[in-house]
Amino acid sequence: MTDLSLFFDPVDESIYEGINDRSALFFQLSVNNGRAEIPEGCKVAIVGLTEVRGVDQAGELSNAANEIRRKLYNLKKGSGPYEVFDLGNLRNGENYSETLQRISEVGRVLIESNILPVFIGGSHDLDFGQYQSYEGLEKLISVCVIDNTVDMSGDKELANEHRHIQNMVVHEPNYLFNLILLGYQSYLIDQSLLNTLEKLHFDNFRLGYIRSDMKEIEPIVREADMLSFDLKSIKSADFPGAKNPQPFGLTGEEACQICWYAGLNEKLSSAGFYGYDPEEDDSNKKSAMVTAVMIWYFIEGVINRKEEQNFRNNDYLKFVVALGSDPEQMVFYKSKFTDRWWMEIPLTDPDDELNKWDIGIDKTCVIPCSYKDYEQAGQGEVPDRWIAAVNKRL
Repeated sequence: MTDLSLFFDPVDESIYEGINDRSALFFQLSVNNGRAEIPEGCKVAIVGLTEVRGVDQAGELSNAANEIRRKLYNLKKGSGPYEVFDLGNLRNGENYSETLQRISEVGRVLIESNILPVFIGGSHDLDFGQYQSYEGLEKLISVCVIDNTVDMSGDKELANEHRHIQNMVVHEPNYLFNLILLGYQSYLIDQSLLNTLEKLHFDNFRLGYIRSDMKEIEPIVREADMLSFDLKSIKSADFPGAKNPQPFGLTGEEACQICWYAGLNEKLSSAGFYGYDPEEDDSNKKSAMVTAVMIWYFIEGVINRKEEQNFRNNDYLKFVVALGSDPEQMVFYKSKFTDRWWMEIPLTDPDDELNKWDIGIDKTCVIPCSYKDYEQAGQGEVPDRWIAAVNKRL
């Protein structure tokens, strides 16, 4: 398989040399101990990041990946079998731009090899390198960013940590179909930025929306090709290890639930967990543990994927709901195995390439939805998710 040794430093032996419990997750993984040659059958690759030149205050962000590993390796193995390789820490370039290029090159190689990269450590602005991994794939993608704010400043004088979302939006060539901002807090965001996101038909969901019904987050996350998780979106009581932690935010349990949903998403092909600063953490490294458990749930989700993509077979129940207006009817699908829901939306062009699932059924495409959308249609109302999806294609 692909040998990426030139890009990576081996995993420090001190991280795992004291682990003796054979039920520990470490013994289910393969690690770069001097040669970063990805083994056959690998499905997930852990990529440590140490770049800090994109932030105002670096703290100990460069040590984050190793601190997360210390906790992750000691967790118990889950359902398995594990096909995970820890590539070690990516060597930084001579300058910041070169590091981003290395992230994108490694990400592209892994994604093209059907290996899901999990980026850990470093600052949130490094997700721009993760995003650039998709540039040569000739497809439009949806990006789910979990953050308590939106780093979308147009001021080029500011550090990249304040501008990386803006960099995605304006990047050429443009292959961003949808940006999903999840878990933001209104008092931390300029309303004009939210207005801009709405004008671009991007989706944004407040922290309160997550709290109202966690199950409604699943179809939102299921839409994403790429997950970018800013760990400072977790409340400070559960996650002190971040610059400027906030008293309100996601709980550790909610963060793990989102990671489980993301792992189950067959469409998602990369994930990044950014912003952990060991310098800000407590003496027990609580935040490193929270991050490790999040990654554990994410990997468990990947292991339990069902590859649900063919809506023509007998694994799905099809429901047709008459509305008597525009549209006259709506079509829903429910998996018999996972109880997940999808709905058809019309294509303005039968050759439309924006089908997120690449599954054309007549002149429609199929997108994730929830049981509530089906209920709403049954009451004669067009779901907001259907309207938003159609507007994106106009």
